[in-house]
Amino acid sequence: MISINNLSVEFSAKALFDDINYVINPRDKIALVGKNGAGKSTMLKIIAGLQSPTSGTVSKPEDVTIGYLPQQMEVCDTLTVAEETRKAFSHVRRMQEKVDDINRQLAEREDYESPQYQALIDRLTLLNDQLAMEQAENCEAEMEKTLMGLGFLRSDFNRLTSEFSGGWRMRIELAKILLAHPDVLLLDEPTNHLDIESIQWLETFLQVKAKAVVLVSHDRAFIDNVTNRTIEISLGKIYDYAVNYSHFVELRQERIEQQMRAYQNQQKQIKDTEDFIERFRYKATKAVQVQSRMKQLAKIDRIEVDEVDNSHLSLKFPPAPRSGDYPVIAENVGKAYGDHQVFDHAEFVIKRGEKVAFVGKNGEGKSTLVKCIMGEIPYTGNLKIGHNVKIGYFAQNQAQLLDQDITVFDTIDRVAVGDIRTKIRDILGAFMFGGEASDKKVKVLSGGEKTRLAMIRLLLEPVNLLILDEPTNHLDMRTKDILKQAIKDFNGTAIIVSHDRQFLDGLVDKVYEFGGGQVKECLGGIYEFLEKKKIASLQELERKEASKVKPDAPVAEASPSKLSYAEKKEREKQIRQAKKRVDEAESNIERIEAEKAEIEAKFAQGLTDDDLFRQHADLQRQLDDAMAAWESASLEYEAMAE
Repeated sequence: MISINNLSVEFSAKALFDDINYVINPRDKIALVGKNGAGKSTMLKIIAGLQSPTSGTVSKPEDVTIGYLPQQMEVCDTLTVAEETRKAFSHVRRMQEKVDDINRQLAEREDYESPQYQALIDRLTLLNDQLAMEQAENCEAEMEKTLMGLGFLRSDFNRLTSEFSGGWRMRIELAKILLAHPDVLLLDEPTNHLDIESIQWLETFLQVKAKAVVLVSHDRAFIDNVTNRTIEISLGKIYDYAVNYSHFVELRQERIEQQMRAYQNQQKQIKDTEDFIERFRYKATKAVQVQSRMKQLAKIDRIEVDEVDNSHLSLKFPPAPRSGDYPVIAENVGKAYGDHQVFDHAEFVIKRGEKVAFVGKNGEGKSTLVKCIMGEIPYTGNLKIGHNVKIGYFAQNQAQLLDQDITVFDTIDRVAVGDIRTKIRDILGAFMFGGEASDKKVKVLSGGEKTRLAMIRLLLEPVNLLILDEPTNHLDMRTKDILKQAIKDFNGTAIIVSHDRQFLDGLVDKVYEFGGGQVKECLGGIYEFLEKKKIASLQELERKEASKVKPDAPVAEASPSKLSYAEKKEREKQIRQAKKRVDEAESNIERIEAEKAEIEAKFAQGLTDDDLFRQHADLQRQLDDAMAAWESASLEYEAMAE
């Protein structure tokens, strides 16, 4: 569908990409990975047509549509949420305008037998078919479902977008892109501004409804659940794996080990050759052999080992001064803004040494309760901070409190104590401030870099209660692992507000859920909490809420064990027939995908004539229909088999 051919990009004479080739197929779910600065975001911009490569091409059929979500974007603040989101359906309006224009032309023409008149008829038929497909689902209902899936309430729809934070406005942009149903979705860190429930909803959407997806994300659980292919960018090259991220990590390690063995063998060969040249350089009897070895050395294609950080840095907190047994005790705590009660009657006790998570939709009071604990805002009820508790607090505005006129190194040097002072540059390197970056002034750093620097500064202070509000948003996977291990080894208490399931997994032993004006305690880790809640998607959550307000709902139909023999036989027959329809749909999909793969192989070879594109587009339409049939058959079979 999209073919990247001999792509190269250079910045300041340094190659970011070097002669890269690959194809994005219609149902690919691709994770684009690599170290910070490897070129992941640049690759997305080039595919989206927003940036030009130094050389090479990106080929795609004219009718292929692309939806691109950058990490940051300018958003419009003059419309309501619903009005802004309806822009996603502008293509439907454009199709209707084309239909109206063709109808006008047909009414004015009288050359009914001409090829031009027939071409207009064919074009009108195609547009009407496309329009019927687009309007098969009610646009307003689809918009409502998507906005609510991303965390908005119905009461938010008529509010101006200017009333929302930047994170919520990014959700509006994401909703618009998803509702446009592009052939290829390019998503750059889409989970940065989403809570756990919205991330799970987005996972389901991308798995079931999205076509091709290429995403950059540092949320390991998210990319594992969504993707089936991983493309790594390293040293200007790409490595393409038809597996998800976790499996890719294992295969990558094998590749690095093979490269290292080949590299070491080559280095030995080079050294032996250089030693020979040096030993016999000035001996006339060996001149021919020396010249031969020198030519041999010049022809060697030097092996490069891909970028691997082999440091074994283990970031450790200074020993926490001992606090009282109960650092935080909440008794009937509540907080309201005017008539809006954020939460009320919160009752909990956090013991010394516990690691707990605050989770829930944005706006349900997680950060608000943190501010109450910090004494930054008034509240009702009692909040007791235990004896000798020293709090280290990381908030989103923490970066703004840094001294802008000193260097990155000095910022950390001023708070580091003890042995940690000898490892300042190692620590800065682990948090992507290696080399010359450590000598930059704070004022020239980006927002994300300042956030990371504020995190390091906090982690080096001797505290016994850590409160971290969304600490992972600007950290890559390796740095998150370092931070996670540091918190696990911390002998104090920690409260973590986060939507990153992989980060929380194995880190916290208690979860506090914020929602519906309440704060509920759940013992166990994050996945135990999600299992208990059975939140696979927001739709499931909505069904639960609906059932609460419908106590007179009809009783579920009898289970198969209570059916008569004849009824059981009939049910089994229906299940077999449903399973057969699923199998037939899967076979049909496999056949179409095989035919498409043959055409895409030709694209990869540089063949891009119009007939191939038309065949490809026709097969894509067949595949969309086949996938819809499979989805319907699967849902029917699953409902029967339950």
